[in-house]
Parts: sequence; C-alpha cells; structure tokens
Amino acid sequence: MQNIKGVIFDLDGTLVSSALDFKWLREQVACPPDEDILAFTAALDDPYLKDRAHSIIEQHELDDAHQADWIPGAKAFVESLNRLNYPMAIVTRNFQQAAQIKIRNNAMPITRVITREEAPAKPDPTALLLIASEWRLKPEQVMYVGDFRYDVEAANNAGMHSCLYAPDELPDYAHQADLVIRHFDELTGLLKAG
Repeated sequence: MQNIKGVIFDLDGTLVSSALDFKWLREQVACPPDEDILAFTAALDDPYLKDRAHSIIEQHELDDAHQADWIPGAKAFVESLNRLNYPMAIVTRNFQQAAQIKIRNNAMPITRVITREEAPAKPDPTALLLIASEWRLKPEQVMYVGDFRYDVEAANNAGMHSCLYAPDELPDYAHQADLVIRHFDELTGLLKAG
C-alpha cells in the first residue's frame, strides 16, 4: 500500500453485512434477472410503477440497514487507516437514509459518503473521481475496496487501484481486480508492512 494515499469503500458486503435478497427484490419490481435493478427502475416510463419500485427497494434497504454488522476484520482495518490519518470515504449504491443507519449503528469513523442520490451509481466512476479530487489526489493514489463486479469496474473506470473482497468463491471477474483479499486482515498486514 506504499503508493496509496486514500481509501474508498463500498458499504454492503464490504464494510457491513447485508441480507438483501436481490432475486426476490427483482421479482417484486418485475426486473429481469440479467438486468441491473437500479438501471431498470430508472428506465421505467410509468411514474406510478417507478415510484412503487423505488419504494420497494428503499424499504428493503431500510430493513436490511438495521441488521448490518461489521464484516470480520473490516473494523480493525478502518481503525488502522484512521490512526494513520488516511482519508476514507464510502461510495455505495444504497440510498442515503439506509447508508447513514448502517454507518451510525456501527460507529464508523467515515464521514464522507456518496450514495446513489448524489452521483450516478457504480460502475460509473463519477463518485470515485469526485472524492479523489476533494482529497487532491490522483486517481492512481486511491484504492477502492468492494465485493462486487460493479466495484471493480468503477475503480478500473476511475483509474484507481481496485481491491476485491471475496471471502468465499472467487467470482469470474476476480482477474480484473488489482488485488483480491479473502479477509481484511490481509489489508491490515499490507498497511503495517508499508
């Protein structure tokens, strides 16, 4: 982590647990299984169906927010970064209210958060580049840590270091990430070694 001057995190499945059932959620809003649910909802022409889909998604996110706990090792890594004065931020596809509940309930020392209301959703790199600019860092000095394809793609699209958190099976897109970790202790170790 020698050249890394700041770290941006995804939230669900990366810093905190998430029990969102996307298969069931897609069924509730009639989103085809191979489509991105946020893009599908945004493209709905009927205002009633669009509002209904947004409400269903947000309610699921709120229900999930109250159950979210730190991912093993993530808290120690965040605390290590905090002690070393690394700037940190969160870029999430969550909506603001759900994200803030997760952050508050887990006492996260991260105040800069960009949700889908404030910037285009990942894999669009806009939010990541905005944070790098705020920190006055070049994209290549920032690492983005996430657990899903969109996280890796967003980091790559931004020209940042991509770190994929994959605690179980390696997904077919793992090779696109600059770094793949199974546990956050690996990042904490790299931080101490650097």
